[in-house]
Amino acid sequence: MSDALQKTITLLLLIALGLILKGKFKSKDQTNGIKEIILSVALPSTIFISLMKIDIDSSMIIIPLVTLVFNFLMFFSAPLAFTLFGVDKNSPTGRTLMMLIPSLAPGLSCFPFIAEFLGEKSLAIAALADVGNKFFVLISLYILAMNMFLKNSDDKDTKVGGKLKSLFASMFQEPINILIFMAIILLSLGINYGTLPSVVTDLFDKTSAMMTPLVLLFIGLAVQLKEGKKRIVASILFFRAGITMLISAGMIYVLNISDTSMVLLAIVIPLSAASFWPLAHISAFNLKEDAKGLPKEKRTFDLELAVLLLAFSLPFSTILILAILSSGTFFAHTSTLLTAGLILISLGALPNALSKVFVKMSKA
Repeated sequence: MSDALQKTITLLLLIALGLILKGKFKSKDQTNGIKEIILSVALPSTIFISLMKIDIDSSMIIIPLVTLVFNFLMFFSAPLAFTLFGVDKNSPTGRTLMMLIPSLAPGLSCFPFIAEFLGEKSLAIAALADVGNKFFVLISLYILAMNMFLKNSDDKDTKVGGKLKSLFASMFQEPINILIFMAIILLSLGINYGTLPSVVTDLFDKTSAMMTPLVLLFIGLAVQLKEGKKRIVASILFFRAGITMLISAGMIYVLNISDTSMVLLAIVIPLSAASFWPLAHISAFNLKEDAKGLPKEKRTFDLELAVLLLAFSLPFSTILILAILSSGTFFAHTSTLLTAGLILISLGALPNALSKVFVKMSKA
């Protein structure tokens, strides 16, 4: 058995263990506790170690900028989904999808597998890439949500400046971001992981070792098997993955990326699950509309769809990323990416196309 296959089976068994233990974690607070340990302890430690073990220079500023460009390309590509799925851009569904499709959450869905398959240097680059994504989901998407809300409700009382200030504050209070900035400062002073006191490195090594098992157990625990609006959710996830692969192929070609690890990073980071932050923005404006007693069809966003999309996005992205990384260099070719992207988009469009055919047949 190859090392990649053995590693993949081990990771899948950890997810299966999470599914088995699902009955023991009946409270949402229990699973959220595990998530908090991952995001506040294990993941920040892993990223700090990765950053401290590589040489970072000023040219790496391009990494978060490239991710930010990708976010905006996904944002401007999102309306293509509306044509395929018959969604009105100015409906609650359309506005919700505009928020969620271009967002990324690599922490839970991507970083553990990058660490396992591509190593610490690749994980450090992925952490820098997420800085650009965080700027997009925290600031750009909030401004977008604000604009949608104001257009839909004519509410002039919301103070944008104060909310943006609090968002910046929360961004710099996150343990992951604190340790990223700390690592950059230490490296600029000529301090690397090997020169830190052994008690410090032992602490980071032990807390980092928890990350992969905890993330995979959490994925198994967090999987929701509710049906809900399953057709539109499945279609959007396939479309999102497909258009992501097409954009990744284009960026790999334009930037002339040839290193295999960098190519795989350019593929799997954009395939991360949708971020929680758009849901946070949506929830904030939904609360304002709750106070007004607005019916669902007149609201700015569809909160139920946002929650459902996030719930299915994590396992969907996990399966795709695991499949790509465990296949070696198979996907590290633009032709393969383009083909896979078109297939995924077609799979996303298929349910809507079939429903239209059945409607026409029933009327005939």
